[in-house]
Amino acid sequence: MSPRTRGGYTYGAPRRRPTGSERRRRVQLREVDPAADPDSVEHPQHDRDETEEVFEGAPGGPIDRCILRSFDKHIAAKIWLGEDRAPLKLVNHGAKLQLWELDMERSRIYETVHRSGLAPLTSCSHRVASRPMLSAFCERWQPETTTFHMPFGEMTITLDDVASILHIPVTGSMISFSQPLRVDDANALLVELLGTTDVEASRETEQCRSPSVRLLWLRDHFSTITDASSDDDIMFATRAFLLHLVGCTLFADKSATSVAVVYLELFRDLSMVGSYAWGAACLAYMYRQLTTATRFEVRQLGGYLTLLQAWIYEHFPEMFSSPDMSYTESRPRALRWRSHVIPDSLQSVRERLDRLQISEVCWEPYVDHQAKHPLPDIAWYSGCIKCGQVVEPYHPERVLRQFGYIQTIHPRPFTPPRPNRSILLEQYWERWTDHVLTDQSRGRRCHYSGSGESVPEYMAWYDRISHRIVQPPQLRSGFTTDARSSLPSHAASTSDTRAARALTLLRHVISGGREQSVDVFWGALNEAHGILAGSDETSASHSTPSPAPASHSTPSPATRPFFSPPTFVYPPPASDDPPPLIVPPPPAAVAPPAPTADPSAPAPDYTASTTVYVRSKRKKKT
Repeated sequence: MSPRTRGGYTYGAPRRRPTGSERRRRVQLREVDPAADPDSVEHPQHDRDETEEVFEGAPGGPIDRCILRSFDKHIAAKIWLGEDRAPLKLVNHGAKLQLWELDMERSRIYETVHRSGLAPLTSCSHRVASRPMLSAFCERWQPETTTFHMPFGEMTITLDDVASILHIPVTGSMISFSQPLRVDDANALLVELLGTTDVEASRETEQCRSPSVRLLWLRDHFSTITDASSDDDIMFATRAFLLHLVGCTLFADKSATSVAVVYLELFRDLSMVGSYAWGAACLAYMYRQLTTATRFEVRQLGGYLTLLQAWIYEHFPEMFSSPDMSYTESRPRALRWRSHVIPDSLQSVRERLDRLQISEVCWEPYVDHQAKHPLPDIAWYSGCIKCGQVVEPYHPERVLRQFGYIQTIHPRPFTPPRPNRSILLEQYWERWTDHVLTDQSRGRRCHYSGSGESVPEYMAWYDRISHRIVQPPQLRSGFTTDARSSLPSHAASTSDTRAARALTLLRHVISGGREQSVDVFWGALNEAHGILAGSDETSASHSTPSPAPASHSTPSPATRPFFSPPTFVYPPPASDDPPPLIVPPPPAAVAPPAPTADPSAPAPDYTASTTVYVRSKRKKKT
């Protein structure tokens, strides 16, 4: 007997859930009488799709969730709720690069590597990476903006940082793959481009359980090939070395032992290796690794950690760095620093970053380096960068202070397109000169080099949309309930900016030493006094200051290398003199009471000697 049907439902058949189109069709066909049943009327303002766009503030910020929409899953949000995690496990292959070096017997391989533009990676990798320091900076990374949210504003790794730290090309063709590589395709690629057998390729990918090969396997099979080998063997060894090099540096993954075979396709034509934008691909891959590490359940950090660690050393030299005094500007900036593990704990680094001030940041660290390696124009490119299936937004307008410009309030970051639209992304990247920030978008330069200035309304806006403090006050070291919270507020940002400008001005003068005249010191002190007193509007707007008194001579232009405009007023007028600082005298020391003499004790005999030596004896602990 055939099953009965009614209303499209078959009795006796397994039930299935209605599709979305069927549910919408039922809602449209439903007839509702508002007068008979007022509660049955559906109100659009309570629709589920619209309520998902409403974001409430999070503890410790952000108050406005229009930008940091996924903050609930961020590690910083979990820390404020009392949950924490240990420092991240780091994937660093700096020591493995020394296991396969190119000496004089492998000069033909080195020549090809040198032409590819990747030769600096063989010597600039750090052997040691600091887990507390890198973990603390990962907690400040926000995926929506691809920037670090510091207490005073946003910072990020730019294409200028990549070019200066690593000396690899940041312009060229975008590294793109049509689709993810399967295991069978990886085996065929190993046979074709590395000359292995089918059995060897299958055995290696099976051991990795993915379309990847072990770094140890590449060294064992190809590191013994020298210039005396055949041309085919040298070509295979060159491709294997380049695959090993990018697997240990630019594209280090969390497996910590292997590298994806898909990058081998980039080395098919060895003469075209130097035409790729390796720096942009490395930056996109690093952005994605930082984004993944912001999730609470993640316990590991991949990517090229030398780039991240050297960037921290460059911009925060007084906090973490250990410089190498033998460094010269002709080498990559990664070699300027000695890699070391800081002795602080993760909580200690968090608290240090929470207390960080603008004056402690080196906003333009490559001024001397740019004399030989100028700022690349592509650093001003605003758009998307790509590495295979990884697409990340790149926003230099959010970190204008790192380029020496006054930071302004920037628009909402855009969402990158899907990786399968590679043709559109490649066309956009090829015409990058049409997508750089114009002079109008960059705005004005800072009044003083490295001052890190921003527009007056920036900090109030940033305090509303960001999570500036990572460590909750009640979980800090030495916290007491009676102590006042030391959370910095945007109301103090004006005084912080003035202090940073004054310190930057004085730092330039003091660094000149005895070569600068006394007039320069007097002028700098007067300028700093005006900044701290809040009466520096005239200098900020580049208006003409009042003339100097006739009793003092105006310093010559040769003695004023540190700021403009070049006119000083010193000493300060009497009407603007600050009130004298009255320091109260220290309280008088109270002498301890003299010990009372024991009347039963015998009187000392001073006739035998004028000096008495007494040796105290310590009681032994039981």
